[in-house]
Amino acid sequence: MAEKTYDLTVIGSGPGGYVAAIRAAQLGMTVAIIERYPTLGGTCLNVGCIPSKALLDSSEHYFQAKHQFAEHGIKVTGLKVDLPQMIKRKQEVVEATTAGVAFLMKKNKIDVYEGHGSFVDKNTIKVAQAEGKEVQIKTDKTIIATGSKPMQLPGIEVDGTHILTSTEALELTKLPKEMIVIGGGVIACEMASVFGRLGTKITMIEYMDRLIPGMDAALGKELLKVLKKELDYEAHFNHKAVGAEVKNRKVVVTAENTKTGEKTEFKGDICLVAVGRRPYTDNLGLEAIGLETDRGRIPVNDDLETAIPGIYAIGDVIRGAMLAHKASEEGVFVAEKIAGQRPHINYRSIPNVVYTWPEVAGTGYTEEELKEKKVPYKSGSFPFRASGRARASMDNQFGFVKILSHKETDELLGMHIIGPRAADMIMEGVIGLEYRASAEDIAIFSHPHPTFSESVKEAAMGATGNRIIHL
Repeated sequence: MAEKTYDLTVIGSGPGGYVAAIRAAQLGMTVAIIERYPTLGGTCLNVGCIPSKALLDSSEHYFQAKHQFAEHGIKVTGLKVDLPQMIKRKQEVVEATTAGVAFLMKKNKIDVYEGHGSFVDKNTIKVAQAEGKEVQIKTDKTIIATGSKPMQLPGIEVDGTHILTSTEALELTKLPKEMIVIGGGVIACEMASVFGRLGTKITMIEYMDRLIPGMDAALGKELLKVLKKELDYEAHFNHKAVGAEVKNRKVVVTAENTKTGEKTEFKGDICLVAVGRRPYTDNLGLEAIGLETDRGRIPVNDDLETAIPGIYAIGDVIRGAMLAHKASEEGVFVAEKIAGQRPHINYRSIPNVVYTWPEVAGTGYTEEELKEKKVPYKSGSFPFRASGRARASMDNQFGFVKILSHKETDELLGMHIIGPRAADMIMEGVIGLEYRASAEDIAIFSHPHPTFSESVKEAAMGATGNRIIHL
């Protein structure tokens, strides 16, 4: 293939990379995208967000059929889990989604190169392709969007059979009786929900003192209640996993109590290591252009440009939360910056979501952050047990909406939800933060009845004063 020249080349086709490529093409640039795997979409579409949500939905349908259908007047006999079919459906969802991205590349006249991309110099990228083939392309600007890989722990070797990451767990076709989950963050809770709903006993080992430690503490506390009541589940907080080995086809995980130093062994059929992700910058040829990383991440300025002019980085390889939608926003931001526009990202308003059921979502400041910063604030909370819509759908056992506003100005500072459709309702908080709305602004807007979103209005009424109606 003859060497080609592009205005912009994107290395990585995840939600940050492919969105950046599309926006740049819309703005009139000639664009190439490099992806080392056969399908586009990165971790999110192939082995992350999309497949995990497919399995979460399947497992929730099974759980409802087993525990709630009878009360709805729906009688079910012969109910059983067909895990291979769940995996098959999950894969069909993945294939349709990744095919959609491939279509968008063609639609926007973006050249796709399959292979591993690395820098020869700041304007030349080498693509190592199958069977030892290689092609080089020239580029004026480059965006590094290579995403992340699951982190591993010292003393715990992932073998893909008994000790797994989320990637291998998404391919299981035999339901384990007992699963040890190392970690208590978003991925850990979601995967625990998938298999716990289907009947697997879950033992969770978490280094911190609560679930989803990056979110408002009240959300993690409520989620723990859900998991304990609905699943065969136990959690061991303040425990550090220090070793794992396979004995007689069982995994034995050794964990150390971080307060007492006492060691305990936990046994299960499989062990899921879900302790977070690390930036993936392996073999990118960064040394060829003099670009250094900082604790694995690529430093960037406010324009998301690296120390090398014309080379940008977005998503999981740079600072901030590792979220697909954050990467997408950054992809658009960089494309528009290169085009001379003045785009905007408010990182504080980017929402974080856990797709358990009930769902968990938060945006803005947590209550713990406001206390640490000594910001005067008010709090309003409304439980879904008082929601008529949640009662009608049998989603009123757990959850609440919590709104934080400034004590003096009433400006919205944060919104935190655990409840049905929290992932969708959190956008009310995102918009409120972006437009610097007050809690009263949200409280005075008419919310349709009966809806889950009425609980947002009621929580806002609580934050503005003692105005909650239905509690």
